[in-house]
Amino acid sequence: MSRIAESELIINDRGALYHVNLRPDELANTIITVGDPDRVKEISKHFDSIEVEQQHREFVSATGYVGKKRITVISTGIGPDNIDIVLNELDALVNIDFETRLVKSDLTHLTILRIGTSGSLQADIPVDSFVAGTHGLGLDNLLHFYRFESNEEEQQMLQQFIAHTQLSGKIEPYVVTAGASVKKHFVDGFHHGITATCPGFYGPQGRVLRLGLANPLLIERLSSFRFGNHFISNFEMETSAIYGLGKLLGHSCLSLNAIIANRVKKEFSKDGKAAVEKLIVKSLNIIEGI
Repeated sequence: MSRIAESELIINDRGALYHVNLRPDELANTIITVGDPDRVKEISKHFDSIEVEQQHREFVSATGYVGKKRITVISTGIGPDNIDIVLNELDALVNIDFETRLVKSDLTHLTILRIGTSGSLQADIPVDSFVAGTHGLGLDNLLHFYRFESNEEEQQMLQQFIAHTQLSGKIEPYVVTAGASVKKHFVDGFHHGITATCPGFYGPQGRVLRLGLANPLLIERLSSFRFGNHFISNFEMETSAIYGLGKLLGHSCLSLNAIIANRVKKEFSKDGKAAVEKLIVKSLNIIEGI
C-alpha cells in the first residue's frame, strides 16, 4: 500500500490525530465510546488512575486504569457521521505508522464498547433496563460508502426486514453482527436484541412535532419485526456505524444502552442519569475482567 498523504491523515503539531487529538501512546486497546462529552468524566471518575486527558471539539477522552485494565473512554458526539471520524482515527492510531504513513504489517485488534442511552421498541423492555445489541441495523447510509459484504444470516435478516417494513427506494438498510468475543461477557442483567441506528432524533425515530412523517407506521413495523428469535429491541444513532466500521477494520465491538424511553408504552425514565450510572458501574466491572 502506498504512503498516506497529509491531506488524508491529518496529524497536528503535537503528533496527535486532528479530530480525536490523541497520539498512539495515549490510546488503550480497550475503548469505551460515549456520545455525550460530559459522560467521559462520569466514566473516568471510576478509574483508579488517569494517565492522560484530551479534548478537541466534541471529542473528549481520558485514558487510565481500572485495576490492571488500561481503558480509554472517548466521546463521539451524536450520529453515524461522527462515528466515521472516531472509528477511523482510533484504528489509525494503532494500525498506521505516523512516521512512514504506511499501514503496519502487524495489525492491532481493538475492543470497542459503546455505553449510551436508547429508546426501547418492546413493551417488555422497560425504562431503566439495559440492552446489549446483538446486531446493528443501519437506517443511515454510512456503510454504503465502504466495500462491505454481509454474511448469510445478515443478508437473510435484511431481506426479511425490508419485506416487513416495506422500506424501499429512499432507504437502503444494512445489518452487522456484534463482536462475539466481547458480547459473550454481557449476558446477566442485559436484554439482547437488534439495535436499530437512525440518522436523526425526530422523523427518523418516528417523532412528530410539526412535520408529518413519510412512514407513519415506522415504530409499529420496527417493534413487530421478527427473524427467528431475533427482534428489534431498541434504537439510537450510533450502533450500526460502530459495528460496521469495526467489522471492516477487524475490531470487536459491542453496544450497551440504558433504556431511558419506552416508545411502545410512551414512558420516559424518571432518573435516566441514575440508570446510566448503574450501566457504567456494571460494565466497568465486566470490562476489567475481560
